[in-house]
Amino acid sequence: MWYDENVKVDNTTFETMSRSGIWYTKHIEINHSALQAPKLFRRAEDIKLDHVHFADAEETMWTCKDIRITNSQINGDYFGKDSENIYLDHVSVVGNYVFDGGKNIEVHNSTFVSKDAFWNCENVTIYDSTIDGEYLAWNTKNLKLINCTIESDQGLNYIDQLVIKNSKLIHTDLAFEYVSNVDAEITTKIDSVKNPISGTITAPAIGTLIMDANKIDPAKTKINCQKIGKKLTQSDTNQTAKD
Repeated sequence: MWYDENVKVDNTTFETMSRSGIWYTKHIEINHSALQAPKLFRRAEDIKLDHVHFADAEETMWTCKDIRITNSQINGDYFGKDSENIYLDHVSVVGNYVFDGGKNIEVHNSTFVSKDAFWNCENVTIYDSTIDGEYLAWNTKNLKLINCTIESDQGLNYIDQLVIKNSKLIHTDLAFEYVSNVDAEITTKIDSVKNPISGTITAPAIGTLIMDANKIDPAKTKINCQKIGKKLTQSDTNQTAKD
């Protein structure tokens, strides 16, 4: 279905040989269907998917616009690369590098098990969702996480304009490295925080707080925390390096 327009599909299976099957298509709606082939969508516009299951979403939904996915399951790496204007509600994603380079993304009530999710993105807002995976959202601009549960090794680093409200950070270490304009309200202990550039971080406890004045200005970040297990400064990190 290349270059097609105004397509509606119901109760259908796209089997594995339909790979690369929906490119340059505009205005397509698929409901209650199984999508078993990789690379299904490229450079398509106005895509509506409801109750679909992607069995192999590898390199699918690349460089697409105006995407709405609801009540669906997605399995596969590199889903949604360089796509924009995306809305998800009740979607489960299992696969690494989801939405790399995406723009204008809104997510509700969804789950992501994904390494390197939301890298190089702009304007991402996620509500009431769970995200589990290493290195979350590096090099992203304008990321908001509201009422979320996040577990990420070295997650949430190298971000400009990060807002987190009423969210949990579980087993998340070395967070907020080189993050500017952070406004984070965390409801759980943060394992460790490393060298945020500017903003405010609020949490009930922080295991280790690293503020290396040789790399950032500690005065530009306000830490609201009653319990900090260990605080490392420039001299501490230099001594650790020697050891």
